[in-house]
Amino acid sequence: MATLLLALAVGCTGLYAGFMVIFLTGIMPALARLTDAEFVPVMRRINEWVPKPAFLLVFFGVVAFPLAAFLVPVDGRTDTQKWLVLAGLAGAVLNHLVTVAGNVPLNVALAASEGTPGDDPASVRAAFEKRWNGFHRVRTVLITVSFGLLTAAAVL
Repeated sequence: MATLLLALAVGCTGLYAGFMVIFLTGIMPALARLTDAEFVPVMRRINEWVPKPAFLLVFFGVVAFPLAAFLVPVDGRTDTQKWLVLAGLAGAVLNHLVTVAGNVPLNVALAASEGTPGDDPASVRAAFEKRWNGFHRVRTVLITVSFGLLTAAAVL
């Protein structure tokens, strides 16, 4: 059971890390080339479509599966493996804290600005993009390191 949980932890974390890396290296650089009037509505639509059930399953799985893998006792698991799983879990939790405290409030503010008197694309983008990308870089590093740690735990 614990081996399955660790495999699920590695799988979910790998999927999520891949999503974060692609967003960082492909999607956001592509969106950066758009005009302000194009960028703002596209980012709003992305923020509406991403948090769907499949994404949320992976999002919550990157914390739930490592936690379960850590808590379920395994005969023969080394202390190093236990610490690697715990460190991978810590990276995933920190990733989620950055997401919830940094990116989500910016997404909410972006959505709330739609149709308001201050809905000037240039000012909305200026308040959003640089800060969002900064938080995203941090959370991408955290979840990528988490993936590496969990993978190391699985292969030792």
